[in-house]
Amino acid sequence: MKLHKPILVGGLGLSFSLWMLDSWHDSIVQVGEFGLLSALAVGGGLWLLQKNRPGEQLNDRVVDRASVENGISQTEAIINQLAQEAVNHPALPSLREQLAKLRLELDRREIQVAVTGGKSVGKSTVIQILKNVETLSTTSLQYTETAPLFAGLGENSDAVILSELQKSDFVLFLTNGDLTDSEFQVLQQLKTAKHSTLLVFNKQDQHQVDERATVLQSLKQRMSGNVVATATSPLPVKVRKIQADGTVKEWMEQPAPDIQQLTQQLGEVLAQQGQQLVCNTTMRKVLLLKAEAKNSLNSIRRDRSTPIIEQNQWIAAAAAFANPIPALDILATAAINAQMVMDLGNIYQQKISLEQAQQVAGTMGSLMLKLGLVELSTRAVTGILKTNAITFVAGGMVEGVSAAYLTRVAGLSLIEYFEQQEIALETGNGLNLEKLPQVLQTVFQQNQKLVVLEAFVKQGVKRLLPEAKPVEVVG
Repeated sequence: MKLHKPILVGGLGLSFSLWMLDSWHDSIVQVGEFGLLSALAVGGGLWLLQKNRPGEQLNDRVVDRASVENGISQTEAIINQLAQEAVNHPALPSLREQLAKLRLELDRREIQVAVTGGKSVGKSTVIQILKNVETLSTTSLQYTETAPLFAGLGENSDAVILSELQKSDFVLFLTNGDLTDSEFQVLQQLKTAKHSTLLVFNKQDQHQVDERATVLQSLKQRMSGNVVATATSPLPVKVRKIQADGTVKEWMEQPAPDIQQLTQQLGEVLAQQGQQLVCNTTMRKVLLLKAEAKNSLNSIRRDRSTPIIEQNQWIAAAAAFANPIPALDILATAAINAQMVMDLGNIYQQKISLEQAQQVAGTMGSLMLKLGLVELSTRAVTGILKTNAITFVAGGMVEGVSAAYLTRVAGLSLIEYFEQQEIALETGNGLNLEKLPQVLQTVFQQNQKLVVLEAFVKQGVKRLLPEAKPVEVVG
């Protein structure tokens, strides 16, 4: 294999090994493999951890027309990048069509109001009444009733309904009493998504007066006062009238709907925040399209990254298998991982310098030690190899397979990490390692499944000992 990688060649070179033997001879004897890797990670790892900067959180910004237009431009840049990296990608026509619609979305005057809640809370009645309210007729409103929450699966599941609500400018959430835990959780999700929501305590007339006041007070406390009470279909009341001749006449009378609080609150929101609501909804749609475009782009990049990871994992395996000194195995693996960081960074448009790549590799090595991944992987590989005496006794087999496995985990973690970051087109250079430990641990757990690890060990043995008998795992 011909290697044209500056870090890789330097890391595996004789001069590097001799320098390490001379400089770290006592340390190798005293602290062994794990301590040496920790020492290597200190210089570079701490530097990168100090470079943490919080990721972009669009939901925490004041959403105005300029910020939405900026989001549209960022989304267009991602779509253009996808077109550059995959000219005939099947998702491109749909992405471009949705992008064109978003440019017109900001200029619409119609306000989309969604009415949602559980079963039998009066959604249809509320919409019917609001459509006939004269004070709201001057505003262009379109009402949408969702399927009942907490009652369906598939197309009517809560997740689908919540997804549909993202397209609405304003949400009326109806309840017939104090909030259930399920209702509260949905309201919290809408709040987290910065969705404008008004809680409507409907059918209040079905409660006793003192109970009604208690429920309303509880709702206001839980929702910070953003609650109105209504009775859209009041229960008929008995009317008794004494006639002039002394006789009593009784009849049932249907009261008028009590929606004054609702219409007043809704009217104020639309008058004061109409354009803001449109901006918020458009931004949500921008973020959804942006995520869709990123997923398509990341899928292409993952396909391009896989061969790089596989090449480096087997180079690491060969280096560790051939080297009798465990500490130098780790040094070689760190050098290999640094080259992989640069290669994967190029695919994900992260401009990483030689020095930064070395520091990232050191940081990942340190994290693997702190999370206990090195020890866990070595034990797992040893356990599988012990089922085959021939491969287990082969010199450096455990070190070789373990090095390949950890290199693979590092590569997959980098892919996962890069996919979670804003691409270089919108954030520029810079690495934020705040989420890297969590990503690393998650990827390790996904690849620690016995069936996955067994397959990997078999593949590693075949690479390192082509003539060896297949590894058979005794269950």
